[in-house]
Amino acid sequence: MFSFAKKYRPLLGLDITTSSVKLIELTMSGGQYRVESYAAEPTPHNAINEKAIVDADAVGEAIRRAVKRAGAKSRNAAIAISGDAAITKVIQMPLSLRENELEAQVEMQADQYIPFPMEEVSYDYQVVGPSDKDSTMMDVLLVATRTENVEQRRAAVHAAGLNAKLVDVEAFALENACALMRHQMPDGGMDRTVAVVDFGASATTFSVLRDLKVVYTRDFAFGGQLLTEEIMRTYGLTMEEAGRAKKEGGLPSNYQPEVLDPFIDDMTQQVSRSLQFYLASGSGRSQPDQMLICGGCANIPGVADVISSRVGVAALKGDPLGNMKIASKAQSVVNDATALLIACGLALRSFD
Repeated sequence: MFSFAKKYRPLLGLDITTSSVKLIELTMSGGQYRVESYAAEPTPHNAINEKAIVDADAVGEAIRRAVKRAGAKSRNAAIAISGDAAITKVIQMPLSLRENELEAQVEMQADQYIPFPMEEVSYDYQVVGPSDKDSTMMDVLLVATRTENVEQRRAAVHAAGLNAKLVDVEAFALENACALMRHQMPDGGMDRTVAVVDFGASATTFSVLRDLKVVYTRDFAFGGQLLTEEIMRTYGLTMEEAGRAKKEGGLPSNYQPEVLDPFIDDMTQQVSRSLQFYLASGSGRSQPDQMLICGGCANIPGVADVISSRVGVAALKGDPLGNMKIASKAQSVVNDATALLIACGLALRSFD
């Protein structure tokens, strides 16, 4: 069952992907967030297949190592399922319903919107607010997924000795984290349209926000692992060696023109294509005021400038940690900041 946090409680933001497990712990003091602990660990090979955890114990061991290395205090975690594994629907309910009546009504109507047997489904809901369509109704966000999607992640977290206190959806976590980049947006993102491109290892999410709310999102199969694999093939390295060389350098002089530049061309084409899909998705769509490039690929030197010049939209490397304090034991988080949107978005649920 999904759980929307109602009050402050320290939660580890735990982003579990095919390439890594990233864990971040946030606190707040004087209205400012602080990174208390952070660690990332490689995900064991073949432990996750197309976002489904197939070896919960192996993933759990990676989480356990991350917790130990981070020195994290909390044993409660917020985790997320991928957007394509979730069904989200805004439904209308009478404003006059009391909370217990609303719960009963949602339960009665849920099976109209969920194409699976209800006994195989975990779902939750949250009141969004009064409906724009009818003043007597309220909008209620219904979120559902197959229970197995939740249980796979719960099992991995449990194997690490943690409690999965909250299950979110990656798209919601990303929207939550985008507010951390307001300092980089024109007018703090208000009355502005900002595109956020989050390059993962094997998949990328292109989102467009208006007033800091996601109005469009598109996932596509492209990510930094393609560059790692090309380095591996070109220079006869193992995957681990190629990944290290990609981050730390030391590759031959032909790396930039023969391997990196073609990859940046592909990145740019993917962003351009996603932008065209967005512009064609509805009437009144216009070019974003700005684009924030996130994920591991955003750390390629100058890549935001290249994308900006070719796509025709001002672009910056996204930095969700820019306004945060960072504990001495968590200083390594600075190097990975741009890849922490999902983890940060989950950790922020501590403060809901």
